Amino acid sequence: MHIIDLSKKEFRTDLISEEKTGNLANEDFVKKEYTIKKIKVEELEIKESGAKKLNRKPGLYRTIYFDDVTDKDHYQCVEEVFTETLKKFLSACGIGEDDSALIVGLGNKNSTPDALGPKVIEQVLVTRHLFLIGEVEKGYRNTSALSPNVTGTTGIETGQLIKSVIEEVKPDFLIIIDALKANNMDRITKTIQLSNTGIIPGSGVGNHREELSKESLKIPAIVIGVPTIVDLVTIVSDTIHYLYRHFSYQVDHQNSAKLKLIPQNKQDYKDYPDTLTTEEKTAILGSVGNLEEEDLKNLITEVLVPIHYNLMVTPKEIDFTIEKLSLLLGQGINKSLHEHFNPTKN
Repeated sequence: MHIIDLSKKEFRTDLISEEKTGNLANEDFVKKEYTIKKIKVEELEIKESGAKKLNRKPGLYRTIYFDDVTDKDHYQCVEEVFTETLKKFLSACGIGEDDSALIVGLGNKNSTPDALGPKVIEQVLVTRHLFLIGEVEKGYRNTSALSPNVTGTTGIETGQLIKSVIEEVKPDFLIIIDALKANNMDRITKTIQLSNTGIIPGSGVGNHREELSKESLKIPAIVIGVPTIVDLVTIVSDTIHYLYRHFSYQVDHQNSAKLKLIPQNKQDYKDYPDTLTTEEKTAILGSVGNLEEEDLKNLITEVLVPIHYNLMVTPKEIDFTIEKLSLLLGQGINKSLHEHFNPTKN
């Protein structure tokens, strides 16, 4: 029998919410959850001891969970929650009301799933040039913006470009916007993560660049990210788990008259608990049905990676969603940085 070496495989996610925190003790982290306008917000502080267990940097994280920003009413709620969360996060990171900001949008504007950063920059209100030529109305912060593109286009390391601009502009803090990778289909374009631990551009897809953080840039670096891609290993794994939920739903409701009236394509079992026994899963998928989640992903990885089929996938409506998300993040950043910002006047 072929033995899979599980020790050499790692499933990279950019989202702290997808990390397995079951091994963490109370002293390793502080967590708080609450709801604003029916939108869940999670506050997390990873201590030094917890960071070592997770192989993450210690620091502060905020995660906003939502369903659909393409709906006008829901979009407005998400924008308000993001704005309020960012204001509080800046304060928690020690950012003063008059501190100057440099906003950096990472990514490739010619690749839609990676275009979030550059498109947010198009929405950002910049004021530094006005501060240089005279007084600016109270309620507006000294703000500059940069979209450095990707190293494959410029031939220059992104970190080097940002460091050069920081040396010239001398901002007090940095806000970095980037598209992220998730390990769960449910989170694609439906999560906003804020952190003060920095970022390694391209790490989610295995293309590691120079780290951008307070340690490397010498100023506080706030990272705002939204997951826009997921790999095929995750899709196949999630599909198998949804298969279990589908059969669980069917078995538990097999005698329900109501179920017979609901068309199969309208049956909502996405969040239904998996109630199948190991024997039932084995009957459906054979020995694969016995595998735990991590072992299942390792098996799928071993199948797809050698034939170069572990594709990075994004939703078909990504063009429209990126436009909405970039507007939401841009307006939220403007309202957080500029007390008197009014989009109808600007």
